[in-house]
Amino acid sequence: MEMLGNRRLGITQQQAWEALNDPETLKKCIPGCDKFELTGDNQYSVALAVKIGPVSAKFNGKVALSDIVAPDGYKLTFEGQGGVAGFAKGSSSVTLRPLDGAAAAPPAGDGADAAPSPAGCELDYTVQAQVGGKIAQLGQRLIDGAAKSTADDFFKRFEAEMQSRYGPPPAAAEAVAEAPAEKAGVMSGFMKKIGLGKKDDKDASAAPDDAS
Repeated sequence: MEMLGNRRLGITQQQAWEALNDPETLKKCIPGCDKFELTGDNQYSVALAVKIGPVSAKFNGKVALSDIVAPDGYKLTFEGQGGVAGFAKGSSSVTLRPLDGAAAAPPAGDGADAAPSPAGCELDYTVQAQVGGKIAQLGQRLIDGAAKSTADDFFKRFEAEMQSRYGPPPAAAEAVAEAPAEKAGVMSGFMKKIGLGKKDDKDASAAPDDAS
């Protein structure tokens, strides 16, 4: 099985790097994972429940990191045993790069869909894996579908965890901050249009005379 993907994250490269090297964060975000523990120098012990089609199993295995270039990426190798369900082993590479300079003007003619990219970072990953036992008998399409679903679930959890830790992405935060001001501007214009704004101005200018 081979899989590759790309994700844009609303956090900095350093924040993403720290999270991807934190066993507790990975344990929270990997679907079905109930153990992700450091056992040695860049070595981890992992346990997770896996369900692919009609086959369910609990895998116990290990993960090792190598080719570590902080905060740009690393390579990891993994292997796990799921009893009669079979085994899995393989490798993955993870690459991070900042997106701070990505907010360039969109090409002409692309319309509203070509909004500038928010500040943050981009994550590229590849996975090559081999499976055996009952899982291997399920067929490549089912295995690939389960792998993609697991990856999607992981990133949903990861992004939710990062937002709870660091807040919403900068672009989202700016939109929330600007919304009340924009609404106030619209209301002010509406009030002036129907004459209320002018009446308030007259009352304000007359106030000193009344006070005297």
